[in-house]
Amino acid sequence: MSAPTVLITGTSSGIGLEIAVGAARAGWRTVATLRDPARAGPLRAAAEAAGVADLIEVRRLDVVDQASVTACVADVVAAHGRLDAVVNNAGAGHVGTLEQETVEDVRAVMEVNFFGVLHVTRAALPHLRAARGRLLTVTSVGGVIGQPFNEAYCAAKFAVEGFMESLAPLAATHGVSVTVLEPGAVASEFVANVGIDPEAAIAAAGVYGPALRAYLTRSATAFAAAQSAADAAAVVVATLTDPEPAPRVQTSPAARRFVAVKLADTDGLGVAALTAGWLREPPV
Repeated sequence: MSAPTVLITGTSSGIGLEIAVGAARAGWRTVATLRDPARAGPLRAAAEAAGVADLIEVRRLDVVDQASVTACVADVVAAHGRLDAVVNNAGAGHVGTLEQETVEDVRAVMEVNFFGVLHVTRAALPHLRAARGRLLTVTSVGGVIGQPFNEAYCAAKFAVEGFMESLAPLAATHGVSVTVLEPGAVASEFVANVGIDPEAAIAAAGVYGPALRAYLTRSATAFAAAQSAADAAAVVVATLTDPEPAPRVQTSPAARRFVAVKLADTDGLGVAALTAGWLREPPV
């Protein structure tokens, strides 16, 4: 039999790049997609270094453009005859609070992080059903625990988690497994791509300035001890190849401990105490 085919979104850098290389190493014919193929240089270099360039093909796919998604999935199936797995990885970080941004800002976050997943999943499901394949979606611990100054981002990730949890039993009736993967802090370009100037953001935050300063200080500490993109991707690849993948997988012990607060928190008080502490400036 020919190698199984997996389509991965958001592979220009970070976790997505590492998943693509890792999947190819594991023997998958890997379709690595990104919005701008001109940015595929680091991916191609990593594939060459790993000796898997012949198993990775780069294709354009913009998750917020339904026509782009539909065309890409159709082209992959036409080229390879089947689609065995999809890894929804594309996403964008966002820091902000509702009073200080527009509804359009929030919609943009939802388009990338939720509707992008929906577009890819909808296009792929008939083919995954035919292959009795698997659907993996990289969400976040922010899809389990809401976090201050991450309202729109967490709302999108919560939506993805609810969508996939609801889809999983139905997909399973046709042999398709559905898994969400929840990274915590990961050392990648994802954080840099949020694109805020901390001091400017604090100055513009008005009454929320002190809370934002405390939050950003805490975030810097968390990302100083972040999991590497390669380690997070290794968990995704292991799930991709697992004969019986779990519906929910955290990519690190830290992520597991973090989401456990919510999953055992029936009255919400544990989460409230945890995140409130992020907004208090440490004593001098």
